[in-house]
Amino acid sequence: MIKLQTPVNFDASSVRIGLNDKVLVVGSCFADEVGSRIVRAGFDACVNPFGTLYNPVSILNSLVRLDENRRFTDTDCVEMGAGAGLICSFSHHTSFAKKSASDFLLHANEELEKASAFWKSCSKVIVSLGTVYCFHSTINGMVVSNCLKRPVSEFERRALTLDETASALRSIIEICKGKEIIFTVSPIRHLADGAHGNQLSKSTLLLAVNSVVGKGVEYFPAYEILLDELRDYRFYAEDMVHPSAQAAEYIWQRFKEFAVPENEVEKIAANEKAFRASCHRPMHL
Repeated sequence: MIKLQTPVNFDASSVRIGLNDKVLVVGSCFADEVGSRIVRAGFDACVNPFGTLYNPVSILNSLVRLDENRRFTDTDCVEMGAGAGLICSFSHHTSFAKKSASDFLLHANEELEKASAFWKSCSKVIVSLGTVYCFHSTINGMVVSNCLKRPVSEFERRALTLDETASALRSIIEICKGKEIIFTVSPIRHLADGAHGNQLSKSTLLLAVNSVVGKGVEYFPAYEILLDELRDYRFYAEDMVHPSAQAAEYIWQRFKEFAVPENEVEKIAANEKAFRASCHRPMHL
């Protein structure tokens, strides 16, 4: 038999995620992909309560805020650039933007309150790391989660070093004390950095994660599955950067092999089937 794939083999995770667990999913847009499937499979999950986050420092900052339940105030409100006419914060994805500061704060703090309560009672955390490149404010040096279309002169963009990246991951583990963690490196390619820059970024993330894996901290090889096992442009979306729907579904199936207890596979499959059925519009009313 001719071998047409190089399978990515892995042992079952020591961190098992079952239907009785509460699961926080944070990180890059790959976290949104995995998180949406976790929800559809019937898990009790909170997915990216501040919106999509790409770098380890922004992810750490979001967890710190959840842990402290530190409310957003007027000082956090930022007027978006490019004539958007919207208000957001440097801690949020632009999907949180509103037309006024009062509307933004009301929404942001409502979501924070719910997510903070979830965080304090959750048992498992999935962290999807996208890049080591960060935007630092030239005013106060803080790493922003989103530039909000503000002028480029307001930011300095640089990559975290391996030591800085590993330090951020260790801090994430520390703040998650009492919770189990699965890290993954997003297979989404950041080609704005160039092909070589993207590889350096992903390599730094992989090395940093490898240095912190241990008891209660696992790594799921989503990056390797797409690049080494699927390894074909038909598994990418039209932008040639994001995984296709088929690839995302395939990685989700591999994730279930990795992390879901065998005695819950059948129940989860039934939940997914019920969700798909609920999406079908009746032909006759």
